[in-house]
Amino acid sequence: MTNDTSGAVREWRVTGMDCASCAGKIRDAVGRLPGVSGVEVAIMSERLKLTLDEGQGAPEAVEATVRKLGFGIEPRAEAQPFVLPEAAEAACGCGACGTDAPHAHSHSHDHEAAEPGAWYRTAKGRLVLLTGVLLACAWTVEALVPGPVGPVAFALACLIGLVPIARRAFAALRLGQPFTIEGLMTVAAAGALFIGAAEEAALVIFLFAVGEVLEGVAASRARDGIRALSRLVPETARLEQDGRTLEVPASGLQPGQIVRVRPGERIPADGEILEGQGGLDESPVTGESIPVTRGPGEAVFAGAVATDAALRIRVTRAAKDNTIARIVRLVEEAEEARAPTERFIDRFSRWYMPLIVGLAVAVAVLPPLAAGADWSTWIYRGLALLLIGCPCALVISVPAAIASALASGARRGLLMKGGAVIEAAAAVRQVAFDKTGTLTRGRPEVTDVVGLSGEPDVRVLALAAAVERGSAHPLAQAILARAEAAGAPDLPAEAARSLAGRGAEARVEGEPLWVVSPSFAAERGVLDAAGRSRAEALEAEGKTVTVLFREGRTLGLLALRDEPRGDAAEAVRQLGRMGVSATILTGDNARTAEAIAARLGTGFRAQMRPEDKLAAIREMAGQGGVMMIGDGINDAPALKAASVGVAMGSGTDVALETADAAILRDRVTDVPATIRLARAAMRNIRQNIAVALGLKGVFLVTSVLGITGLWIAILADTGATVLVTLNALRLLRFDPEAPRARSGGWPLRASGSHSEGQAAPAWRSRRRIGPGLSGRGA
Repeated sequence: MTNDTSGAVREWRVTGMDCASCAGKIRDAVGRLPGVSGVEVAIMSERLKLTLDEGQGAPEAVEATVRKLGFGIEPRAEAQPFVLPEAAEAACGCGACGTDAPHAHSHSHDHEAAEPGAWYRTAKGRLVLLTGVLLACAWTVEALVPGPVGPVAFALACLIGLVPIARRAFAALRLGQPFTIEGLMTVAAAGALFIGAAEEAALVIFLFAVGEVLEGVAASRARDGIRALSRLVPETARLEQDGRTLEVPASGLQPGQIVRVRPGERIPADGEILEGQGGLDESPVTGESIPVTRGPGEAVFAGAVATDAALRIRVTRAAKDNTIARIVRLVEEAEEARAPTERFIDRFSRWYMPLIVGLAVAVAVLPPLAAGADWSTWIYRGLALLLIGCPCALVISVPAAIASALASGARRGLLMKGGAVIEAAAAVRQVAFDKTGTLTRGRPEVTDVVGLSGEPDVRVLALAAAVERGSAHPLAQAILARAEAAGAPDLPAEAARSLAGRGAEARVEGEPLWVVSPSFAAERGVLDAAGRSRAEALEAEGKTVTVLFREGRTLGLLALRDEPRGDAAEAVRQLGRMGVSATILTGDNARTAEAIAARLGTGFRAQMRPEDKLAAIREMAGQGGVMMIGDGINDAPALKAASVGVAMGSGTDVALETADAAILRDRVTDVPATIRLARAAMRNIRQNIAVALGLKGVFLVTSVLGITGLWIAILADTGATVLVTLNALRLLRFDPEAPRARSGGWPLRASGSHSEGQAAPAWRSRRRIGPGLSGRGA
């Protein structure tokens, strides 16, 4: 495969993939085509993604290669914007839309969310029915017609059933893949016919077909989690256009259009409420079951349910960019980010298969050649060994568990970007929390205004608000809110800028003015002993103090307090029971940090700038896996340096795109829930590997000893694959929010939304986080 990354990114939906070996066949075969690079195959989302240089290769070549391997393939279509029928007709000029050109008003088919058909309508299902009927007919012939007719009937049943399997085997062989399960089945069936075991060969073909159908059903169950996410957005929307309300496909909505939502209906797109106020059930997006009240000017998610009011909403994101679509895309991309364990098993299977084939050949020929043993007996045992050695169960053991864990987490607002993140989260032994907006509500309030140098309190507020105006930092917003409430006059400011980890400055009334931390004011020599004493007294009360000063003169102090989230202490307790220590990393002063840490039971490091947090994370990483929880902007260096960086935020772009994982509900208890889910996934993977290797080990021995035969070998191989897939599906029912005395049990989803003793979440309005946030580091 070429390493050239130039070209267009193309995507297809591939059907018929049941296990990781299917994905491997497609990846290897397509990767050999000219002009193809960056091949990614996702089993659970049935997606083939690659970069294609159309000067060297064509999409048709990709599709033909996939079809030769026995899989279905079709391009993944993008939704078209809705256009009024008369506008579309005018654009095409046909009057009746009778041309072959695609019109935007036509309904597009969402292949990604398409439901699978009944098993007996699939090619594999039809093969089961065919081989079953042929096998039954052969048994009937043998019972009714004595003599050699019976074996001939079984041989015919075997050959007819073997044709589609052999065709796939030869296609893979021509594409450079000799060691496939279809190839092994073809050799085994042909060998069985050669030694006169026609009845058993026919039975093996039938059991293999049944096994493939079972694998397909199990894989379809595993995909249900992703399908459920896609179905959260309604298929249609009620669009306002030219004074009319039209029912249109929700997939065609564009930013700026206006839609109406009646009580009980799902919101069809991310948007902003223009009219109406009422409760919204946002559990489809965040997993939080308690409805929240939303009104004009507030943002809403696609998929949320309007519980008790009619709403008029302006669309702010196209369907492909709404919150649900981004979550689905994140889960799909996460499936491709393979865990180290999965990569190891993939490498292991590459030499395991040739080893098994060599061992089977040795078992078949060495005893007859070396000891004069019966050829038929040892060829039979070699063929059984060939079948039992197939690594399907082992290869699917990891991706099935990872996909189930990703889907389970996504339903609860816990997003992890792939198997590597899950594996790292399971090994976490330390958690570092940013304070403002993470452990605290992120809505501090000004509690004290202290004028110094004879400045009135209102004057102090007006000057501080002038410096902070335009900043989105929570402390700045609190100062602005207090100034407005106090009726402080608006003062113009120039050249405003943030000071990373220290505060902000601007030119007000023609002079430089600073709103900064007491430590920075002390460095500048403007905070005298009386001012320091007053600031220390306020900090001892757990408040954050900012100093307002001009060159050489302190004008006042402002004290703010940001209360911890209601579930923060419970989250820390859960982490402690799981053997995970918690530390606060904050840019705030030591006294405030100590007061918060004492209430929550954590360690703390105070007065930290972004680079200090980065150094602290690196130091902590030397003692084991560390997870960093932050807001995704000013904590970006620390988030990237941690074993797992987790961003908090209800569906914001930052939360979904910057860190390794995201918590959509802004609940601190979701931090231990994320670790608990990751540990459950890794336990499930270990169980799957043990089942796959254990069964193969037992039946490899019994096959060599002649205790078990061909049909038991294929049944054991199929059974192992189905067992590990069904075991992985248990993660879809795993409830990471239900803590146990010993982390790692199998709590199932309770009837209520919250675990016993867990505080209800504190909802806050969604806000767009701006550049000003990087100036504080708290």
